[in-house]
Amino acid sequence: MESFNDLDKIAITVKSHKLLKQLLSENPELEELMFNSKNEIEALVGVRNWIMNYLETRSVALKFYKRKIKGREAFEKLSWKDFAAIRILDYVDYAGHEYPDLNLRGKIAVSNPIKLIWLAVNFGTGGAKPDFFEDMLFLFRQFRGDYQREEPTREILTNWMERFVSGLDPRVIKLREENRDRIISVLIDKITNSPRGKYKFEEKDSNQQKYLKVLEWWKENTFHLVFAARTPLELNEMLGYSLDPDTMQILEEAEKAGIPFFVNPYYLSLLHVRVPYYAIGSDLAIRHYVVYSKQLVEEFGNIVAWEKEDKVEPGKPNAAGWLLPSDHNIHRRYPEVAILIPDTMGRACGGLCASCQRMYNFQKGILNFNLDKLEPEESWNDKLVKLMQYYEDDSQLRDILITGGDALMSSDASLKKILDAVLQMAENKRTKNKDLPEGKKLAEITRIRLGTRLPVYLPQRLTEKLKNILADFKTRAAKIGIKQFVVQTHFESPMEVTPEAKKAVTRLLQAGWSVTNQLVFTAAASRRGHTSKLRKVLNDIGIITYYTFTVKGYMENNHNFAPNARAVQEAQEEKVLGAIPIQQIDAVNELTEQPENAVDRIDNIRTETGLPFLATDRNVLNLPGVGKSLTFRVIGITRYGRRILEFDHDSTRNHSPIIEKMGKIIIIESKSISEYLRQLDEMGENKDDYHGIYGYSIGETEPRLQIFEYPEYNYETTSELTNLEV
Repeated sequence: MESFNDLDKIAITVKSHKLLKQLLSENPELEELMFNSKNEIEALVGVRNWIMNYLETRSVALKFYKRKIKGREAFEKLSWKDFAAIRILDYVDYAGHEYPDLNLRGKIAVSNPIKLIWLAVNFGTGGAKPDFFEDMLFLFRQFRGDYQREEPTREILTNWMERFVSGLDPRVIKLREENRDRIISVLIDKITNSPRGKYKFEEKDSNQQKYLKVLEWWKENTFHLVFAARTPLELNEMLGYSLDPDTMQILEEAEKAGIPFFVNPYYLSLLHVRVPYYAIGSDLAIRHYVVYSKQLVEEFGNIVAWEKEDKVEPGKPNAAGWLLPSDHNIHRRYPEVAILIPDTMGRACGGLCASCQRMYNFQKGILNFNLDKLEPEESWNDKLVKLMQYYEDDSQLRDILITGGDALMSSDASLKKILDAVLQMAENKRTKNKDLPEGKKLAEITRIRLGTRLPVYLPQRLTEKLKNILADFKTRAAKIGIKQFVVQTHFESPMEVTPEAKKAVTRLLQAGWSVTNQLVFTAAASRRGHTSKLRKVLNDIGIITYYTFTVKGYMENNHNFAPNARAVQEAQEEKVLGAIPIQQIDAVNELTEQPENAVDRIDNIRTETGLPFLATDRNVLNLPGVGKSLTFRVIGITRYGRRILEFDHDSTRNHSPIIEKMGKIIIIESKSISEYLRQLDEMGENKDDYHGIYGYSIGETEPRLQIFEYPEYNYETTSELTNLEV
């Protein structure tokens, strides 16, 4: 634990001194307060009185600060100066508060920025780093009115989008063919020396015949799983030995630490070895999903579960208060939906994403890539019945999300068995309801979802046979009243939208399933225009954007983390380019009807409105125990400049009653705004393009479009909550 008594003795650096001098010269009032205060208490009182003199002239902002009003309407009435005033006052109100910092393995972080300034001014101590003073510099500029928001024009937004090419660009397609052929040459040597199963050559095969065989096998998903890169050496070999020594050292240390490697040849063909001028930096968001970071390697073995609900003890409620029939098969946070993770190959993925939200489970060994050991055991059939009984008997569950791992990693037979069990459960629930009176009826299953990244990682999995299985299930399920069929996927970059991925998505749409996307807003994906371009390209192939998620986790995901301020900035300054006019809301709400026509219907809306994309997604963080929200206030900051955020839950949706007891959630970010901007600079970005990011210190969750709401029942359900222990 680092106490403030320790900080009293820690001298600040030369750079911190220079930034402090600049802060004081720009703010004479602050300088006078700091020099004239005999101690930090006087400094806090002086700053509070100074800022309150302004805020008391701002009725709405004052009520917002005192939490007498809240919500989207109040948030949108706040001025840029109001944001700064509220943050300074929150810094005063929360001065001296201590928080466990899970980025530092539970060490206690103390927030008292005014004291840090006072110590620096009067004694040259306090230990505050340059990133802290940079944040303070922009904060007081914002309060003075010298640091304003600059909303980019449509032309600027369009130019940002055009910097990023799509995987459907003919030039990129040609480049990927070169990548594929390079990888095929590596695989020919592997198969020649060590054939695997049916993937073998005849002695008489010429090099050309071998090439043609592998080119044919390339179309099979099992081929890519069998020959996935499982070591740093294999990864580098398939990438033409293009990884630099520093990267290889990190990957070798990752292997020693026990972090799994699993990247299939198809996905590796999306990474560029020869980078043409028109695609510089375009594959970064993909590359950062494949190449592990130093922080991940250092933290693996000490990663803390982000999702508190993931920690389940038999017979005890999880963090959201729900009693579950299994400690790893069902995850539940909300009353209406529970996630099903089968004991099949669906417990694995088509690859391991570096910032995977379930890295904690890979660390524990619950998830892995031992595919030959993930075949369902005999007991799975009995367990599946028990799990379905949980959904059938629950009073509020109406939505089942089958995921993993990855729902489509399950074999056709396993997936069909799961879907048949779901259908039987839904039918049983419907039958049971016939004997129950109004007001006592159970919520029936109205939505089925499959969570998968295989349209991105392994589009070869989306076969005609799988399409027929999904189409047949929908036909049968629709007859008993299930109305929504959704595949939730995860495209991270427009470069992942390839001809193969487009074909895979088309098959899902033809099967009558809507396809939605959840983007993880990594540092590389957070570059100006990148997310907007992704939305456009996804719309082009019939995908509706659903969520844009801030990266979850602690220091293990530091490299990929983009601060929540950037998520708010992106929503306020970029996503607005796709804001849907009110007269088109009904047309957007109908997009889940007849998914096979999704491409044409999305095109019609965009043509009529002149929008480059439909901004149907919400920017949020998936909070431990609370759920998806971007309702927060920056209430503190560490001496390293890492912000401390106080989050509240999304008040627009139903939660477990435990939410009233849980209170607000504190999140300490793993990097400062300054560190993030330096990282963008290293990616070739112009930091000036992100002007205003320091000022976003308050967030408010965007409203959810009706397209994502549950359909209404034609009867009155019970208000009773089952399987709950608060």
